[in-house]
Amino acid sequence: MMKKIILPLLCVLLLGSCKNETKQGNQSVDEMGLKETDTIIVEVPAVPVKKSIKQIKEELTAKGFKTFDYVDEKTKDTILMQQYFMAFLKKSEIHMQNEEESERLQKLHLEHLSKMYELGYADISGPFGDDGDIRGITIYNVPTLKMADSLAKSDPMVEAERLEIEIHPWWAAKGYRLR
Repeated sequence: MMKKIILPLLCVLLLGSCKNETKQGNQSVDEMGLKETDTIIVEVPAVPVKKSIKQIKEELTAKGFKTFDYVDEKTKDTILMQQYFMAFLKKSEIHMQNEEESERLQKLHLEHLSKMYELGYADISGPFGDDGDIRGITIYNVPTLKMADSLAKSDPMVEAERLEIEIHPWWAAKGYRLR
């Protein structure tokens, strides 16, 4: 508690001293009551604080996410599972736009997906490599199906009825990456 008060106070005093020095010209460091060897030490953890499975689960639950955990038989590690929502972007029957309009919508579609990722609502998006009815997926990292549906339906390609949305709850281990 004391560090929280002293450190900002020292910063204010030092800033004030610097301003006084420039206003008063050649005032020496000793006249301001400071020594050239005075330093401020700020403690910064070298490694980010790692949260426990219990802490992560409590934070997710408080935000409305569904979770469960289990113990891995081989490693005896506790694995935290979180519910995500997988949105399938499906080809629609409507293709009335010309090439210019299609390019404009595609640009807006990609901007929308980037925004969803930047805001933390989507963890991964991408198209499929074939020309099937399912054109791509987006995995939404939000607490409810209603929220995932709303975000998916705000995609300009969906609003223009070029793509249709089908969403399913999907469970994945928290913190694991694709390989």
